[in-house]
Amino acid sequence: MRRPAPDWHDPRVQLLDSITEIRPEDCGRVIVAASHAGVSAVSYAFNDQPLACFFNDAGVGKDEAGISGLGPLNDHGIIAATYSHDSARIGDAVDAWACGILTHVNALAAARGLKSGMSVQQAARLLLG
Repeated sequence: MRRPAPDWHDPRVQLLDSITEIRPEDCGRVIVAASHAGVSAVSYAFNDQPLACFFNDAGVGKDEAGISGLGPLNDHGIIAATYSHDSARIGDAVDAWACGILTHVNALAAARGLKSGMSVQQAARLLLG
């Protein structure tokens, strides 16, 4: 399901229960996706060029598969971070927005001041000024 961030009326933030719901009109937006950040999932964002994407780290997993898409997102010029699977449910972007705590960031995100331990909302506010 697609929806704006509750209690924060900024059209530049879009919540997606699945990254497969990203659209061309999301170009330049901050996307809070409730999908894992594996390469197979994050590739959906490459063509639509959001400003930033937040994903569930899915427990990181074997060979860091749950966060393996952070580098490719960086290579495509997209700020990206993951939030802890212990802080928010996979598949529930509203929960990610309300409760997500960052665990990993790509180089572009780090350059903009995002870091582990920051909430998804804090990170979005920092990016959007």
